[in-house]
Amino acid sequence: MRRPTTGDRVALLVPGSHAYLEAVLRMLTGAVLPIPLDPRLTEGERTRILAGLDPTLVVTDEDQLADLLAVLPAPGLPLARPMHCTSGTTGTPKGVCSGVLDPEQAQALVAEERDLWGFAPDDVNLVLSPLYHSAPLRFALGTVLAGGRVVIPGPFDPAAVTDAIRAERPTTMFCVPAHLQRLFAHWDEVGVPDLSSFRLVAHAGAPCPTEVKRRLIDLFPDGSTWEFYGSTEGQFTACRSEEWLAHPGTVGRARPGRILTADPDGLLWCVVPEFARFTYYGEPEKTAAAWRQTPDGPAFTVGDHGRIDADGYVYLDGRREDLIISGGVNVYPAEVEQVLGECPGVDDVAVYGVPDDTWGQRVCAAVVGTVDEDALAAYAREHLAPPKRPKSYAFRDALPRTLTGKVRRSEL
Repeated sequence: MRRPTTGDRVALLVPGSHAYLEAVLRMLTGAVLPIPLDPRLTEGERTRILAGLDPTLVVTDEDQLADLLAVLPAPGLPLARPMHCTSGTTGTPKGVCSGVLDPEQAQALVAEERDLWGFAPDDVNLVLSPLYHSAPLRFALGTVLAGGRVVIPGPFDPAAVTDAIRAERPTTMFCVPAHLQRLFAHWDEVGVPDLSSFRLVAHAGAPCPTEVKRRLIDLFPDGSTWEFYGSTEGQFTACRSEEWLAHPGTVGRARPGRILTADPDGLLWCVVPEFARFTYYGEPEKTAAAWRQTPDGPAFTVGDHGRIDADGYVYLDGRREDLIISGGVNVYPAEVEQVLGECPGVDDVAVYGVPDDTWGQRVCAAVVGTVDEDALAAYAREHLAPPKRPKSYAFRDALPRTLTGKVRRSEL
């Protein structure tokens, strides 16, 4: 196999493993851009996604991965970021490309993650999500770069994760709320393992139901649990759970090196350090639409709406593509979900719009829990303005979610 060179793009369509993690680090060391993708993509999906990414090499099995490792440089300072793809919920995924960094910027990128999350040589990172997702890969790479150890139990299974917690005594873990819900249900049956080894449990990827959040805080060591808000394109906030308790519903304040603002329409914009800037690969028009110049420097948006209070705490209202327009009124599902999630008997909730001949769209809610419709409707009348109240409720055993925990609203 030819050794990839600076700026080459290598698509990885193999399951996460220690070899996978090593290959990513060694590619980044050589200024090669790995493109982590779901190995379960169909042939048609692969063709559609890769057509816009122009990969130099596509790795689809373990033998190819071993051949690649044989020609890559030894692990060192990452001179690039992986070229992750957007989730594709609104069309063909776009490759988020930060290009090749100079050594000074590369050092700054590593230092930023280390300083925020405290990665250290004695860390043991437990991987719950597939490594082709940006957050688990970032946490695993940060651990390895600090000299720590990574534990990869395989596809998420509550029993396997519980066994790994008991045997490996992890110190850090990234998860999505769906992981927590499944873990807590399993622990209700088998008992809660000793969680005292954890110093950092971070969750993101989807809104966390209030009761799940409160149980997370109760079970894990004081000060260990965090939420952060980010996207494939970049990271925006970080929030200790203790801050969330004082500011319910917040996703935190801008993390170091970021400046967050909301424009008059509530669209959130983020100024980031130079090493965190990006383009959409081969998509100059979409790149231009995502960025604007501000007095503080270039800022980008991913279409999220929210508000920022006087203390700098960010509250999300929803994403532009989730917007429901009912009778000419803008309704953001995340806002309604936050309120309904506080209703006793609601374990999980997703709000979505359906076509309506009179209103244009009708607000609906899918609910998981023991609450009945009358009680939920009464709670909505008490806590939500009329345009935001769901006109109908569908009760389900579970909500359809992606592997990163995002609700598949199209299925609702």
